Amino acid sequence: MLDEAAIDRLSEETTEKYRRHVNPGIAGILNFSGFSVPEERAQGCYIWDASGRKFLDCVGGYGAFSLGHLNPKVVDAVRKQLEKEALKSHFFMSTVLADTCELMASVLPEGIEYSFICNSGTEAVEGALKCARIHTRRPEFIGATNGFHGKSFGSLSVSGREIYKKDFEPLLQETKLVPFGDADALADAISDRSAAVILEVVQGEAGVNIAPSDYFGRVREICDANGSLLILDEVRTGFGRTGKMFASEHYGVVPDIVTMAKALGGGVMPVGAFSSTQAVWESMFGGNPYLHSTTFGGNPLACSAIIAAINTTIEENLVQRSEILGEKLLSGLQAVRSKYPWLIKNVRGKGLLAGIEFAEEDIAALVIAGCGRRDLLAAYSLNNPKVVRVEPPLIIPEDELDRAIKIIAESVEETGAMIEAITSEAECE
Repeated sequence: MLDEAAIDRLSEETTEKYRRHVNPGIAGILNFSGFSVPEERAQGCYIWDASGRKFLDCVGGYGAFSLGHLNPKVVDAVRKQLEKEALKSHFFMSTVLADTCELMASVLPEGIEYSFICNSGTEAVEGALKCARIHTRRPEFIGATNGFHGKSFGSLSVSGREIYKKDFEPLLQETKLVPFGDADALADAISDRSAAVILEVVQGEAGVNIAPSDYFGRVREICDANGSLLILDEVRTGFGRTGKMFASEHYGVVPDIVTMAKALGGGVMPVGAFSSTQAVWESMFGGNPYLHSTTFGGNPLACSAIIAAINTTIEENLVQRSEILGEKLLSGLQAVRSKYPWLIKNVRGKGLLAGIEFAEEDIAALVIAGCGRRDLLAAYSLNNPKVVRVEPPLIIPEDELDRAIKIIAESVEETGAMIEAITSEAECE
């Protein structure tokens, strides 16, 4: 264990390296937010910083740690694979890649039979867009306002917040955005130029936005009538996060293409994937099997992690567990809202993905800081900073979920008292 002086030196040195060689802005934000001590290790639902301080992780790598940190089954699978082969030669077929794609087909929505394994969510979206364009031979894509699909050029083009787009324009030229949850707006926007509609099933970075119950059914009908493909982004919501293996199951809708990442790698390997039907796959790879390729995607280490992650999710009934604990999380947060309606506008979620929408961005920031002081990690939402997201590992013990709700309640109460004190002082002046 480092002493206080050594911790201070480590924090200062790391901050300076960030400022000089990594990202000065991130260094400033983390120091201001009280997270200047670097993280040291992680296990299960917890992260320890270099001082030995232990945090309950309800950020969960923005969905990557559904199985927790260093899940022993996934780690063991990757370790065993590492003893045999790490990266593929591309000269031979890979048994572990074939097994991975077969297993994925067994859990994906019906009719989705083929998968391409890559390294991240944004890569998965890029591949999905290419599939849609070559299959339909159409140029246009339709996304949703405040949607988030990644920050590479194609993914950014169909995402929905201008602050992340304007400095990189021109992006893909033929893209449209429509309000999420508004099927009539989509029907008005779609045309015979539209290759695909791409939507998150639950808008994560927009603040855990949930669509009306009939929305995705209508979207499916609109796409079918127009000859456009439906791409569902399950990068955050796939593999049990919302209480279903895939969030599209809540709506009884099967997409033409689905994108995945985050939990797919079991919290051990960075992995993404896009998957589709035989018809779309033939358009993409039937003529030239090398039309879309990757050096590192589908490597043996990644595939071993995928197999272990999916099997662990099934064997430990984590999908059902997410549904049950998600109801507890949502009801607990609703109870907090009922006590502080002037601070909290709304609470919403599915499974172990919940959003707390505050009246102001500053309130959300203060609550996140309050949670941090109480050793709980929660996240603000990139496209809606008024919303604090709670997405713990699906393996979180029930008593620790109770503690997380209690800490959030305490942080909201503290923030409310602080605001009342400031308001009272201002009135006295």
